[in-house]
Amino acid sequence: MSYSKRLALLVGMDSLIVLFSVYVGYYFLNPYFGIFTSKMLLISSITLLITHHIFSFIYRLYHKVWSYASIGEVIAIVKVVSFSIISAAIVQSVFMGNIYVRVLFLTWLLHICLIGGSRFSWRLSRDRLVKSSIVKENTLIVGAGAAGTMLVRHLLKNHDHELQPIAFVDDDLNKHKLDIYGTPVVGSTNDIPEIVERYRIKHIILAIPSLNKHRMQTIYQQCSKTSATTKIVPMLEDIITGKVSVQQFRDVQVEDLLGRDPVELDIQSISEKITNKVVLVTGAGGSIGSEICRQVTKFKPKQLLLLGHGENSIYAIDMELRNTVGEDIDIIPVIADVQDRLRIQQVMDDYQPDVVYHAAAHKHVPLMEYNPKEAVKNNVIGTRNVAEAADLANVTTFVLVSTDKAVNPTNVMGSTKRIAEMVIQDLDIHSNTKFVAVRFGNVLGSRGSVIPLFKKQIKDGGPLTVTHPEMTRYFMTIPEASRLVLQAGTLASGGEIFVLDMGEPVRIVDLAKNLIRLSGFNENEIGIKFSGIRPGEKMYEELLDKDEVQDDMIFPKILVGKSREYDVMVIDHLLNNLDVLQNSQIREIVLNIANDQGIKKEKSLVN
Repeated sequence: MSYSKRLALLVGMDSLIVLFSVYVGYYFLNPYFGIFTSKMLLISSITLLITHHIFSFIYRLYHKVWSYASIGEVIAIVKVVSFSIISAAIVQSVFMGNIYVRVLFLTWLLHICLIGGSRFSWRLSRDRLVKSSIVKENTLIVGAGAAGTMLVRHLLKNHDHELQPIAFVDDDLNKHKLDIYGTPVVGSTNDIPEIVERYRIKHIILAIPSLNKHRMQTIYQQCSKTSATTKIVPMLEDIITGKVSVQQFRDVQVEDLLGRDPVELDIQSISEKITNKVVLVTGAGGSIGSEICRQVTKFKPKQLLLLGHGENSIYAIDMELRNTVGEDIDIIPVIADVQDRLRIQQVMDDYQPDVVYHAAAHKHVPLMEYNPKEAVKNNVIGTRNVAEAADLANVTTFVLVSTDKAVNPTNVMGSTKRIAEMVIQDLDIHSNTKFVAVRFGNVLGSRGSVIPLFKKQIKDGGPLTVTHPEMTRYFMTIPEASRLVLQAGTLASGGEIFVLDMGEPVRIVDLAKNLIRLSGFNENEIGIKFSGIRPGEKMYEELLDKDEVQDDMIFPKILVGKSREYDVMVIDHLLNNLDVLQNSQIREIVLNIANDQGIKKEKSLVN
């Protein structure tokens, strides 16, 4: 029905209801007086008719979608009818010298009932007559709060949806045995496995947007004991701001199960460092570098330099950012190799960056065991080139992206990153630039991380390869890692090593099991195979060496390690003789340097 036809129908129907209410109300109270000759009745009916339509337009009564009517529409009806009755009372007082309270009260009751009844019968008829051809599947809602209530209301109204809410679970005992929109609260989260079996549940939706990660992990463990698929509603702030609606639930992700809440940012301090400044990101095409670029754009830098060796990855992030920020930020893609000292110095001289985030590196542990010379060239020489160029260009802050594998390293990759830390800590002593390092744990979803490998193995039918059943790692998300880099730049005094407090380490085998369940399988369908520890790998990682640890956090969830003095002659000696060394010699030397075993043994190996 068109809007004009719908409006005409509602105006006509309301006009009849108004006249019917006032005349019937008068007749019930004055059955022996002529209803067609009463001056009071004539004045009252005309007043009610006019004012009803005026207030209906004021409160948009004719613009409501009555097939979805609820308490808001009831309030609007009460206001319209009440104000029109009050208007009639005023007119009666002026023209008749008296207010016929009983007649007006009865008219108000009839008016409310008939207007409300006509509107809600519209909704009732829609709910009864509109039938869906989709087969509904039983759904359990976890959380009988505001989000769960909104979700159930939407699912009951949406006939094109395959989900049929059957029951709630909630840990608030006061809600147990209550019904919400006809859907009972049947137990707590600990009862999920039994409830799923009893009600033949096919889907579970976690409808608690503000749930912290530890609680999420606990609830998901109950859900994973069932064969039902588990989904989650969006973040509460996204629902409130209107970015998404409550029914746009998503799959539970591995990062939801880390058991800790994500790190928050000090927006003000970051803004002061980045807004209207020139920012250079090396390795800008990588998974960490590209996310740093995305985070940086939120703070409106004057210029953002995307430096990388691979043209395809730099092209991809350049196009993405241009589509996102348009002309608001001057984005400059720079193709350069950090091993090319003259080229890096030229970039620094041309653009004079205020802040440098150095994310370019070789990071694959097994590959670097086979290619130690390339690890040194990229991770050590490349870092020194960028850092020394930043010093000469009077860059304000230089942040090195490092790794937790740099602590007591047992592999080439971790050792070269540790030596890179030593390089910038030594530079910090003599430079006006603030040089700091940030150590990451394993970054979920980054290139070369375990999650993409596991997903591919699941897609291929398994098994998932895990090196050892007791191997543990610290994990963080790509956005968390990038935020830590930005925050470290604001906290820098010079020479520090910043580390995210990542809670308890996670067993790799537990991560594999969670990913199997999140993918809709069980361990009988997708197995796990233990392949043995690879060259250079450790059973566990550390965040800070015992000599680096400081007692206090300088920012929530961020630890800082003390700077230490190093004999950089050791590093210079390695780099000056790199071309004449064999791979086995390079590997032993970088391990000795990174573990502070001194120059004597390193020199003897070179000789």
